[in-house]
Amino acid sequence: VQLVESGGGSVQAGGSLRLACAASADAYRVNCIGWFRQAPGREREGVATIANDGTVDYADSVMGRFTISKDNAKNTLYLQMNDLKPEDEAMYYCALGDWGGGKCYPAAGYWGQGTQVTVS
Repeated sequence: VQLVESGGGSVQAGGSLRLACAASADAYRVNCIGWFRQAPGREREGVATIANDGTVDYADSVMGRFTISKDNAKNTLYLQMNDLKPEDEAMYYCALGDWGGGKCYPAAGYWGQGTQVTVS
């Protein structure tokens, strides 16, 4: 399984970015896929995830600002991020996982390399 993120960058607060995660075809054999982030000195957190049946889960902090979507024909996952805040600054990762209890739990070894989002 290969996951390659893109779309990160530097924006001013209030701006927007769209992240993309190109996945190999076998990636969608797992139960869920999603976006996670980690800022220096902070624990990794789930941002937005989507199960194979289309059920989505968002972190409270991004609800209403971020939208996760996937294009199955292109094996690509997206994260549209609007109204970015300085606290959104982090390395964003795409990961595969197991769905349970309404959440996607990332599986070890199924992570992309990350894309940096900087908000000033």
